[in-house]
Amino acid sequence: MGFTDEEWEAISQELPATKDAFIQKYINGREALIAEEQKKRSDYAFRQALSPIARKACAIVDRIRADERRRIWTPKLEEKIATGEGGTDAGRDDGAGMTLYPGQMFTHAKGLMESTALWEIVRKLPKGALLHSHCDAIVNFEFVFNVMLQTPGIHIVGPAGPLATPAQLAERLLTFPYRKVDHPIVTEEESKASGGTMKANPPPWDPSYVAGTPVLLTAAADAFPDGGRAGFLAWLKTRCTISQLDAVEQHHGVDHVWRKFGDCFAMMGAMIHYEPIWRAFLRQLMRQMFDDGLTWVEVRIKWPLNYHREGSEEPEPDFLHVFGVAEEEVERFKKETNGAFWGLRFIWTELRSFGVRAIAENMDHCITTKLAYPNMISGYDVVGQEDEGRPLKDLLPELFWFRKQCADEGVNIPFFFHAGECLGDGDDTDNNVFDAVLLGTRRIGHGFSLYKHPLVIDLVKDKRILIESCPISNEVLRLCGSILSHPLPALLARGVPCSLNNDDPAILGQDLEGVSHDFWQALQGWENLGLAGLGSLAENSVRWSAFEDETNEEWTQHIREASLGKSIKAQRLKEWSIQWEKFCLWVVTEFGEKYGDEE
Repeated sequence: MGFTDEEWEAISQELPATKDAFIQKYINGREALIAEEQKKRSDYAFRQALSPIARKACAIVDRIRADERRRIWTPKLEEKIATGEGGTDAGRDDGAGMTLYPGQMFTHAKGLMESTALWEIVRKLPKGALLHSHCDAIVNFEFVFNVMLQTPGIHIVGPAGPLATPAQLAERLLTFPYRKVDHPIVTEEESKASGGTMKANPPPWDPSYVAGTPVLLTAAADAFPDGGRAGFLAWLKTRCTISQLDAVEQHHGVDHVWRKFGDCFAMMGAMIHYEPIWRAFLRQLMRQMFDDGLTWVEVRIKWPLNYHREGSEEPEPDFLHVFGVAEEEVERFKKETNGAFWGLRFIWTELRSFGVRAIAENMDHCITTKLAYPNMISGYDVVGQEDEGRPLKDLLPELFWFRKQCADEGVNIPFFFHAGECLGDGDDTDNNVFDAVLLGTRRIGHGFSLYKHPLVIDLVKDKRILIESCPISNEVLRLCGSILSHPLPALLARGVPCSLNNDDPAILGQDLEGVSHDFWQALQGWENLGLAGLGSLAENSVRWSAFEDETNEEWTQHIREASLGKSIKAQRLKEWSIQWEKFCLWVVTEFGEKYGDEE
């Protein structure tokens, strides 16, 4: 039973006013405590050094964010997305009958986010370097598909037989080899009519297709039974991407999504290993990144021995031509941008699930290629689902052997390990973060579980190891429900240096293969970050880039004092700082009148 009016009148007279001295003392103490904690953040020094124009830009972006959260990202919108009302304008693109689960935003709201002022700002932000992305999954698939269709001699092969049933279309893989002589479609009727001069050659969609038979890609695409070429391209994209439905189906966990993820890589990897397509792929990769405000790229590459030079049906027996082509294309693009694009290097990788011999042979290929093209390889990593692969402690014999071989050959190939991309706590996968640090990794890919390990966090800070964070990837691959439940804010609050990355944008649904979606998600999702926080993450990406080969001692020293020296890193940091100030001036000029302060 509540107060009577008379009782409430008496009690209300006893309540202290908001401006009461004791309440004000409490509020002042509270604000001082929050301010003291802010000093421990990894972006604190960056914030303290902001110029007046940058501070003004940060304040304007805070107001834009608050305004858009109030007007756009409302419970009513959540309801519209969940029910499908509003169509794709509300962000929904497929997922028939799907229900929005709490906090999930990216795959549902992507369409709407790209129409906001905050998106326009994030797109123009100078983002520095991309440090964590996988080569096969970085370039827009529509671009790759069109290049394949336009490249003479590209055929389609079904190694396991026809793709004539829904199950076969959903599961069987394809390859796309080059053939000097075209192998068009020849029906049984045409073969009989020719008197046997023509052998029947049906497309893979025909039940009579013979496994391993090449068919001209353009003809096979046009003969696709569900919509011809347009239907073929739409179907092929479903085999190369994780759809909205794949990402959010409640009854499917991490392992299910990773199986689909692996199939996407298997399909995509078969498309880019022919020299003309590889060259076009590289040019598009660099153009996409540069257009999204990135000036340096380090991309992880896993490459089987199936590369074909232009006009050759036989695979190249080593990796040297692959990287020779890459070096040529990087230099060409740097000239096209008058040096505004700083360059690209590869982090050599192998699947962590492979056996000892396969990994040792892969390491040997890495060293051989590094000797031939020293500027193209920046480090080594093992990749693939951590829960299903070998933990780093099981890979110690191979890793120590690799270290010895590098020393014997006089090459410097540091480690940039994936670690902690998991949900476990104390299992072998989770404990990869310990081994990554002990093995001297310079950066940690994902580090999703790192926040559970206070001692390792201290070591990461002491050894100046950067976390290559990939929020959208972690969300789509079911490590977290949304940006709001991602652990990156916990790492930033504890002073851990981090950067933002896109991991596998073509597969995961970003479509725009830069890092703007990850930057937007972080800015919109976390109150403590703001534009200054994004700027700090971008600066970190430059500071921790491997622009050149360095010993571990040189690396640590340059991370610590890059802004004071005359190294390449110091010059890049200076160039990025100029880009940042120009960007902040643009924000103030473009949005200051509407979102500036009352003064």
